[in-house]
Amino acid sequence: MKPAERQLWRVVNASAITYLDLQIVLGGVAQRMGVVSLDGVPINEGGMTGNRIVWEGHILLPPAGRVDFVFQAPPAGSQASLMTRSVDTGPAGENDPTRPLATILSKADATEPRSTLPASPAPPLRQTSVWLGDVKPVHERKLYFSEKPSDPNNPNSPTIFMVTVDGQEPAPYDPRSTVANITVQQGDVEDWVIENRTRELHAFHIHQIHFLLIGWNGVPVDEPFLRDTVNVPYWNGASPVYPSVRLRMDFRDPNIVGTFVYHCHLLEHEDGGMMGTILVQPATKR
Repeated sequence: MKPAERQLWRVVNASAITYLDLQIVLGGVAQRMGVVSLDGVPINEGGMTGNRIVWEGHILLPPAGRVDFVFQAPPAGSQASLMTRSVDTGPAGENDPTRPLATILSKADATEPRSTLPASPAPPLRQTSVWLGDVKPVHERKLYFSEKPSDPNNPNSPTIFMVTVDGQEPAPYDPRSTVANITVQQGDVEDWVIENRTRELHAFHIHQIHFLLIGWNGVPVDEPFLRDTVNVPYWNGASPVYPSVRLRMDFRDPNIVGTFVYHCHLLEHEDGGMMGTILVQPATKR
């Protein structure tokens, strides 16, 4: 990079099971990263027109997570490191230690990036519907992640992974089934509570829509921007209350009618059965 140059970086966590906690470090000091988009959606702070920037010292990026951020190059002749901090994925989770990902050199003769941004930013998009956070949900559902050994007499046997709608019988995903686990109406907004009843992290991901994170372990949070992947903390094995996130799910887009999936995006878990299907039916007059 050229000294003091500002660039927009897009990072995709395309790994199978690895969490990233991104940080740019210069001289042992974490540098600010200005997040402008998560999971392909610009951060516009609660539906306001015009993009916003959220400045962070590090960015947790689960598998399937995407982030766009702006960053300023270090002074001439110096170098910084793009790294991932260690991530505690739980007693049953993976080993995700601190490690470098790339070295950032600051040189006056640095080559130009292959992609450039226009000198004048695009005009802000108009908000065409009520902001998701201001919509009252019509339904609330609870889903939970769970695991069990395939052989109850052998704790080291292959693990069966499940994501279950509360009230249904826990079972791994059956690709032969033609019955959806959840049925919703296009046009509705729902609140989903996702619990983690296991000793490892899971990354909840859903196709076709984005959602708003409105609660973390029962406490309201103010993060007024959309995403389609979110981390769910692991259970400590003793607490009578399971860790959870509360999500406001947006089924208002008429283009999402049909059947699609939700799942943990750690692919070992997904392939092991931690997935379900949702059917979005055409809107009906009320």
